[in-house]
Amino acid sequence: MNQEYVDIIKIYLSEVSVTLAKLPVEGIAQIVELLEQARANRKRVYIFGNGGSAATASHFASDLSKGAIAQGKPRIKAFALTDNVPLLSAWANDTAYENIFAEQLENFIDVEDIAIGISGSGNSQNVLNGVKVAKAKGATTVGFIGFDGGKLKELVDIAIIVPNHNMEQVEDIHLLLEHVITTCLRKGT
Repeated sequence: MNQEYVDIIKIYLSEVSVTLAKLPVEGIAQIVELLEQARANRKRVYIFGNGGSAATASHFASDLSKGAIAQGKPRIKAFALTDNVPLLSAWANDTAYENIFAEQLENFIDVEDIAIGISGSGNSQNVLNGVKVAKAKGATTVGFIGFDGGKLKELVDIAIIVPNHNMEQVEDIHLLLEHVITTCLRKGT
């Protein structure tokens, strides 16, 4: 067995463990409560991000729509703005990439819906623009962010910042966050 790989794995897992201990548990619970309200009021949830965050957005929407089903409660109406590639590429081509989420939200988002922007750096312009549209339309905004929170932390109503500067680890923890939130929605009262 290659000891170098073993050492890299141990360091990586240790860094993730240290970061997990710093997460704002009350802030995460606040998002669960927000999503419970959206479920009860039959509001929609829109999730978006780039790259690995786009994959997390898609995964989160899927888990909210299916994995959060709880007997006796309405189902959550969740959509990933990253999943409609023809529409996404049309906005990118015909306007600019920085508009791909904002223009979709102009069509869909309503008052009291929820917009969740995911950005490792907190500075992705298309995510910032999407959040700005959501706020202007009266939606509640959430940011899953890494590093120091970037510009997104000041823009959203609720910011969950993963205090880590390793993008891979930030993305790992964002995925874990969506799983723990979905678990709460499925099992909670």
